Amino acid sequence: MTTLLDYGLPGIPYGCVFALLAVGLVVTFRSTGVFNLAFGAQAFAAAFIFDVLVRSEGLSVWVAFVLSVLVISPALGLVLDRFLYRHIPTASTTAKVVSAVGVFIAIPQALLIFFGSTPREDAPSLWLSSSVVEFHLGSTPINGGEVTMTVITVSVVLAVVALLRWTPIGLEMRAVVESRRLAQLQGVDAARVSASAWALSSMLAGLAGVLLLSLPQVSAVLNPEDPLEFTSLLVAGLTAAALARMRSLMGALGAAVALGVAESLLTGYLPSGTVSEAVVPAFPFVVLFATLIGSRGLRGLERRADPLSGVDPPPAPPAVSVRDPRLEMPMRVGWRMLLVAFVVSSLTWVPGYWVTTLNQGLALSIVFLSITLITGQSGQLSLCQASFAAIGGFAAGQLAVHLGFAVLLGALVGAAMAAVVGALLAVVAVRISGLLLTLLTLAFALFCDQFLFSYSWAGGGANGVNVPRPLLGPLNFSSDRSFLVLTMVVLALCCGVVALVQKGTTGRFLGAVRGSEAGAASMGVSLLRSRVTVFALSAALAGLGGAMYGSLYQSVSDTSLGAYEYSLAFVVVVITTGARRIEGAIQAGMSFAIITFLLDSYAPARISGITPILFAFGAMTYAAHPEGVVEYQKRKWLERVSRLLAAIDTRRGRTPPTSKPVGVSSSVPELVSGGALGLSGEAVAPNG
Repeated sequence: MTTLLDYGLPGIPYGCVFALLAVGLVVTFRSTGVFNLAFGAQAFAAAFIFDVLVRSEGLSVWVAFVLSVLVISPALGLVLDRFLYRHIPTASTTAKVVSAVGVFIAIPQALLIFFGSTPREDAPSLWLSSSVVEFHLGSTPINGGEVTMTVITVSVVLAVVALLRWTPIGLEMRAVVESRRLAQLQGVDAARVSASAWALSSMLAGLAGVLLLSLPQVSAVLNPEDPLEFTSLLVAGLTAAALARMRSLMGALGAAVALGVAESLLTGYLPSGTVSEAVVPAFPFVVLFATLIGSRGLRGLERRADPLSGVDPPPAPPAVSVRDPRLEMPMRVGWRMLLVAFVVSSLTWVPGYWVTTLNQGLALSIVFLSITLITGQSGQLSLCQASFAAIGGFAAGQLAVHLGFAVLLGALVGAAMAAVVGALLAVVAVRISGLLLTLLTLAFALFCDQFLFSYSWAGGGANGVNVPRPLLGPLNFSSDRSFLVLTMVVLALCCGVVALVQKGTTGRFLGAVRGSEAGAASMGVSLLRSRVTVFALSAALAGLGGAMYGSLYQSVSDTSLGAYEYSLAFVVVVITTGARRIEGAIQAGMSFAIITFLLDSYAPARISGITPILFAFGAMTYAAHPEGVVEYQKRKWLERVSRLLAAIDTRRGRTPPTSKPVGVSSSVPELVSGGALGLSGEAVAPNG
């Protein structure tokens, strides 16, 4: 019994770490309808500002606490509400998650720009010091940090429960998230309620961030370039929130403490070595996977409760549908001339460092085509595409170095392995969709990043895996220019595959599933087959792109490609340019590579990392422009040109030619299939 207490008691304050995150996620979701994936970034921001105020500005701990947690954190929540979430209150789950991902990407990079990248060691604790033992329970020492975490967490959770249950503002918060429109019809000021909820949830995030500094593994190094210690704890917090069915705050607290105790017991009882190193880190992921897949209560989150959700306007048409027919030939010829000029220039006079950048953009374009399929075509938001890319890159390198495979053959095998993993993930998650599926892919990305890729047999450990340049008979692609030709050929083949999928029966089925899973199933569309197909194809594309990316730099590691942050960044980049069209993936890959190179080469060091912020702001416009902000601007300018040409025709007494109907465009098969099945798209029957 003494041993059990010695092993289990330290898990209680550790579970309180999870509880703060879990309670914050539940409060945000139940009060605003947004699953706030940026919660960890908000916690990191408050902790970092608290540390700066104490260490650099010389303020006392409690003054810094008031400023960072009670002033700056709620102000950040009000800013997010005023400039982002207030404008998308009835948007789809996908739009809200994408916006949260954009915030997650932007906040750490903004801190890096404002405060620099110098790590802060031995960050200050809020109340009692972790290095001082306050008392003993039996033979177990309890230090000040553990006391601080436990007392404050329980007090805050009880206060929030009382606020939501027994105050008018709590009742209004619950009413607004159930149906914002009906609450407004009852005279509720939905904007004020939403702002209050965001201020409260952001304050909880700030409190969690400052309290997390009492943990030795977090306070050892606090670096804005790597907020991983905060965001990695999101898995355990998410698991506790899922166990509480995203509803009960006390349930989230109890589940979080139970997780902390269970993990502490595993650490104590398992023999040290390989078994302990394998089981303990994987434990929260296993519980999360089982909860997301097996909990029937969570599936109710996907049912749209708002009875007025069907009044949303239909999605905007693609740019090609509003283009004046007279522009078709000049644009087609212009694009072909641009392609020829790109190829000739890249192979002749373009400097070598630019050739490397262009190679990177083309390789990323292959990876981004996977997002075109899974998000643009099927409407599912996957946050693990970089993990699939890393699987392809690691497999190609391992096969080439250890088994003597040709690199191109290894790349194909790596793509097949990624496809198998993607198909298995789809089969396991066949009963869930929308938000739950997105969370499952995020958990998988975090699992690969923090656990799977750390082994030498998988990701090569800390040094990664070498991926040689390809040889194809007498053809040697060791030079960057010759490798560019190979990458362009592979990209062209992948674009052809995606185009065939979009035009074919599979594309039509995926478009129907995107519009309404229930409607598609009633017409005989197999949801399982469609889900497995799109996951396997998208994972294969990502794996092939990852192998090409690794071969370009002749190595791949979890810090260069496999980190889960890349999956989030990839999503916001593609969504900014346009996730529904092939050209959007190519524009995303090239623009990301070129902008990053220009900023790294010519911008001051402090703002060189602004590229993710630029694309993050683009992702935040997804709710208003789900076609992508670049696609929106393209359509906007094409409409202006078309109106100008129509005005010229009118002055000359000629009848303007009729624009090509939307359904004729092969680039939007999802709209065609939706019309064929009587579906009008995700605006009418959103599935997240």
